Amino acid sequence: MLLSMLAILVGFALLVWAADRFVFGASALARNLGIAPIIIGLTIVGMGTSAPEMVVSAVAAWQGSPALGIGNAIGSNITNVALVLGATAVVAPLAVRSETLRREFPVLFAIMLASLLLLLDGELGFWDGALLLAGLVLMIYWVTSLGLSERCAAEADPLEGEFEEEIPTGVATGRALLWVAAGLVLLLLSSRLLVWGAVNVALALGISELVVGLTVVAVGTSLPELAASVTSALRNEHDIAIGNVLGSNMFNLLAVLGFPGLLAPGAVPEAILERDYPVMVVLTLALFAMGYGFRRPGHISRLNGLLLVAVFVGYVTVLYVAGA
Repeated sequence: MLLSMLAILVGFALLVWAADRFVFGASALARNLGIAPIIIGLTIVGMGTSAPEMVVSAVAAWQGSPALGIGNAIGSNITNVALVLGATAVVAPLAVRSETLRREFPVLFAIMLASLLLLLDGELGFWDGALLLAGLVLMIYWVTSLGLSERCAAEADPLEGEFEEEIPTGVATGRALLWVAAGLVLLLLSSRLLVWGAVNVALALGISELVVGLTVVAVGTSLPELAASVTSALRNEHDIAIGNVLGSNMFNLLAVLGFPGLLAPGAVPEAILERDYPVMVVLTLALFAMGYGFRRPGHISRLNGLLLVAVFVGYVTVLYVAGA
């Protein structure tokens, strides 16, 4: 048990560091290739912060634990909204100024609805996984097109300036490639270590792999989003703080949920559809109401943040009591 818990801790630490180095290298490389900062931010950085979830899900499915991967996808989305954005808003209330983000909210909801339709039959099959990953390609294309159109608009999107300041400069191409390769290798190794430890702990404590994926693994793999969002909020880069979560949640539903279907097709745990997916939907709708703003600018206050964190604590308590 001690060895398994140590494997989880070390796996998390390496996972977060590897994701950071991968994003650093990929962003620097893209800048060297002349790609616009807003495109880098909306695609590479968004995918990079979801890299831990994607790799852990793929490794879990490959090693015969698809429930852990499914739980990781849904649990990470719940964690991102309730804990990551909630804690970030408590530190610094968030204002949504970017039109790009206001357009991403409905797209996230559409992806969430499409994913639900694929899961309603109780199966996550090979073609379900293939459709989700195909949706990922379309989403990246849409985000890129949106970023380019906003960049060419008469009034610059504030997200452009925020990404411009965040993306590293002056990094040699060779060094950037080295960090990309090192980040990918460490992501794979740390994910295998984490999955091994998590499965062993679940077996030893009699907890389902689904709950481990929804809680321990989901929180651990969301650490990059938490760090990125809090740091961005403290720098007054509110759109990046919220954009990290929106982008990550779209990647989670399309890629992280897609890998278990593609690599280990099988039944979807009933609890996902009856308990966890509805929680994710309600939290996403609440985020939409706060962030979109309707008749006033979008805003997530400290009180909203405290409520979101309270919901997360309540959700984890329900999982603990249910023991499912």
